[in-house]
Amino acid sequence: MWPNAAIRSRPGASRGSDVSLARAAYRVLGFVEAGLATVAAVILMALLALVTINVVLRYFFHTGIIGAEDAAIWLHVALIGLGAPIALNGPLAMRLDVFTRLLPKGLDTVAQMLADVFSICAALVLISGGHEIISMLGGVSLTLGLPEWIRFAFLAVGGGLVVIVLTLRRAADGQLTRLLVSTSIGVALYAIIQRAGIDTELPASIFLAATAALGMLLAAPLAHAFLAAAYVATAFGSPLPEPAIVSTAVASMSKFLLLAIPFFLLVGSLLTVSGVASHLATFAASMVGHRRGGLAQTTLLTSVLFSGASGSSVANAAFGASTFQPQLVKHGYPPAQAGAIIAATSVLDNIIPPSIAFLILAAATNLSVGALLLEGLFAGLVMAVCLAVAIHLTVRGQPRMPAATSGERRRAAIAALPAFGLGLIVVLGIRFGIVTTTEAAALAAFYTLCLAIRAKLAGSVIFGAFVQAAREASAIGLLIGTAGPFAFLLAVDDVAGLVSDFVSLLGGSAFAVILLSNLILLLVGLVLDIGAAILLFGPILLPSAVAAGIDPIHFGVVLVVNLMIHGLTPPLGMLVFVVSGVTGVPATALFRNVLPYLFALLISLALLCAWALIF
Repeated sequence: MWPNAAIRSRPGASRGSDVSLARAAYRVLGFVEAGLATVAAVILMALLALVTINVVLRYFFHTGIIGAEDAAIWLHVALIGLGAPIALNGPLAMRLDVFTRLLPKGLDTVAQMLADVFSICAALVLISGGHEIISMLGGVSLTLGLPEWIRFAFLAVGGGLVVIVLTLRRAADGQLTRLLVSTSIGVALYAIIQRAGIDTELPASIFLAATAALGMLLAAPLAHAFLAAAYVATAFGSPLPEPAIVSTAVASMSKFLLLAIPFFLLVGSLLTVSGVASHLATFAASMVGHRRGGLAQTTLLTSVLFSGASGSSVANAAFGASTFQPQLVKHGYPPAQAGAIIAATSVLDNIIPPSIAFLILAAATNLSVGALLLEGLFAGLVMAVCLAVAIHLTVRGQPRMPAATSGERRRAAIAALPAFGLGLIVVLGIRFGIVTTTEAAALAAFYTLCLAIRAKLAGSVIFGAFVQAAREASAIGLLIGTAGPFAFLLAVDDVAGLVSDFVSLLGGSAFAVILLSNLILLLVGLVLDIGAAILLFGPILLPSAVAAGIDPIHFGVVLVVNLMIHGLTPPLGMLVFVVSGVTGVPATALFRNVLPYLFALLISLALLCAWALIF
């Protein structure tokens, strides 16, 4: 159904050329987005094939594909560049729209128009900065035999795609006039900043942070706000000119470790469509379904088991909302409470290994992935126990499920064995150094793909899982890349040193560091996506923790747990909004009902902080 009924019903709206143009734009937009999604999925397939084949060759035939690692990194950058328009709309745009929703009619339109200015500016930075690098950069990749400029061209193309998709989207919404104004303002500001040189004694990072904050308040896509802010900072003495912004972004996303993210996202998608996740739910029900709040405890245990396979809280929240919400409501749970339980238990997926959040932290701080994952397992179990107690105390009056027989438990365990195999591949493979993190993720994805094929799923269903994973991976990758210039400027202005000096004023003790860090993270987590918060504040806070004698792995786990809790807090509350979108329960009702479970997670955070201080 054509979504813009508002255009057709608007008083005075033309039935002629305007409506025809909007309809044509909508059709072209659908074609372009479908084409980009298909190409992104094919790139992800190529990535999976390349890394998996190279692992097999290396471990069984003691050889390998020359340049396989570099080729994989280039493909990942291509995936991010082609997926750049994904950051324009939907949850993957990571827009903070809580403030714009409160604006009166008219002002909200102005805010939306100014948000588009950030997207236009970000696109121009990618296009122009990428073009400058292409024209200046010489040389050929020694391993691939391809010109080095190709890797940077992917982001330049991505910038062009952002402009095309944004134009089509506004045309489809009947807002070409708004787009014309946004584009005019964006181009004018871009030109002014390019020629401006403002002398100031203030560090450039202050103007960077202020511009990014303005972009977030206007509900601009987070990645676009970061890019535009880095460009604005050049007018205030930033050492990163436009080509360097693009170069830093490409360097930030050109890490082999980060390839594990699309693979783990693919694991989560394939687990859901293949039915393996349902086997985990059946096994969990056979173990705890007969207890008080048994179905809610089953949801929790399923989340723990699913965590050991997917590494994606969003994937678990979507699975739980579609699988457990109807059953919980059917057994007497209020819809809002059922959704709150699902959202709260989904937090565990980015804590219990494999964890995408820990991969991002390791990439930002050079901490050991294996050590983080092992410590994350302990932290996840502590959080699960706290949630189990909270569920036991808050769930009353619901009928208990019949206790499973030993035979039923045995059959459920056997059916769930394929999913348990994923944990062995990932955790043991990484911890004992058998494979790298990225290789383990690729093997897990290939293993899950085999399970999906074994389940005789239609090719279109499997391909849909690749599309979903590719879309999510490109959005996360773009965020990681655009946070690179931001983090670089914070490092240049020695923000970590300022934090360390402030901690010294508080006594410099380990307790002061933990307390201050948690307060900072609890605040920034309210308005920043977890990935962005890790990338920006991990390198800033970690040196102070190490100087105070806190184990960096313990501190890293505390940081991730703190930020993951914000999946349940307004205004962002990603997990709450995912559950709300799937179930139709209003997000406001979910935020109210999630409070007891949020309190339980804060208790678990306090316990982990005590662990970090004692050990």
